[in-house]
Amino acid sequence: MLQPPVELAEYTSEAYNTLCDRLGVVQSMGRVGSALDNAAAESFNSLLKVEYIHRHRFATRTEARLKIATWITGFYNQRRRHSAAGGLPPTEFERTITEARKKSDQKCQAA
Repeated sequence: MLQPPVELAEYTSEAYNTLCDRLGVVQSMGRVGSALDNAAAESFNSLLKVEYIHRHRFATRTEARLKIATWITGFYNQRRRHSAAGGLPPTEFERTITEARKKSDQKCQAA
């Protein structure tokens, strides 16, 4: 069973890096002491816990993984409105951006 690292230094240890490689986890590390380095991930994890995990009970870790993944792909990415996307769900925001880029590309090609 995987145990979370106890000390922050363990996130940079060879054993931890090897485990991440074996599991296909891509690590992201910024400068030491950067307060904003993990801001987006911390915000998402907080929201996930508050809006979903703390409101449900799971019989097994497998059930938790499946239901959390379903919540992320079915609600968080599809329907939940995001302030960083002008109040639009991510898929709608992405569609809007893609359409705007296509129009911009068409104008550039026509010129």
